[in-house]
Amino acid sequence: MSVGLVLVSHSAKLAEGLAEVAGQMAPDVRIVPAGGIEDGGIGTDFDQVVAAVQRADSGAGVVLLYDLGSAQMTAELAVESLADPEAVVVADAPFVEGTVAAAVAAQGGADRAAVLAAAAAAGAPHLAAPAATGGADVDSIELVLHNEVGLHARPAALLARSLAGIQADVSVVLGEQEADAHSVLALMSLGARKGDRIEIRARGAQAGQALATVRDLVARNFDEPGDV
Repeated sequence: MSVGLVLVSHSAKLAEGLAEVAGQMAPDVRIVPAGGIEDGGIGTDFDQVVAAVQRADSGAGVVLLYDLGSAQMTAELAVESLADPEAVVVADAPFVEGTVAAAVAAQGGADRAAVLAAAAAAGAPHLAAPAATGGADVDSIELVLHNEVGLHARPAALLARSLAGIQADVSVVLGEQEADAHSVLALMSLGARKGDRIEIRARGAQAGQALATVRDLVARNFDEPGDV
């Protein structure tokens, strides 16, 4: 059971497309698009959002994300009308980045508060300094990416999810850029491609396990050698 997501958009195509992208990174999360109005036009529909929340809720709560201002109003009104509005929350987050971050967090088993926090944090700079920077107590390895798309989309999400629960601060370094390995958006912002040499840095009680986990993912091409 994971936190569900509802994507409230003025466009059905936009909501459905974003749900498809996020679903590739979080296959076990209920991500329900609620875009457009009944006749297929541009706008938001209160009843559609309420129904989407009901479909998305598997018992762990729901986080709603929206694209534009009036979509926020529709989302908030829908939440207020629910029998248990405390189980649902509207995220103040960028629509695309927030959805991706929230989906990956939910896939990793985060609770509603943590999923909401992940969505909100998606608005921050992606390459903010991570905890596992250089130092005597930091272990590191260098790896070469051989999968076709490097650290983008699903490979980045798989890496971030695989490190969830491991007690270590982990970062990925490419050139002069360093990204928090627990953040799919930070990893994607590196722009690491096939053939790039990356450095993995880890600090903490399970630093060795973290490095071994990343080494294994790279060795097997993130299980998706030719896909995004």
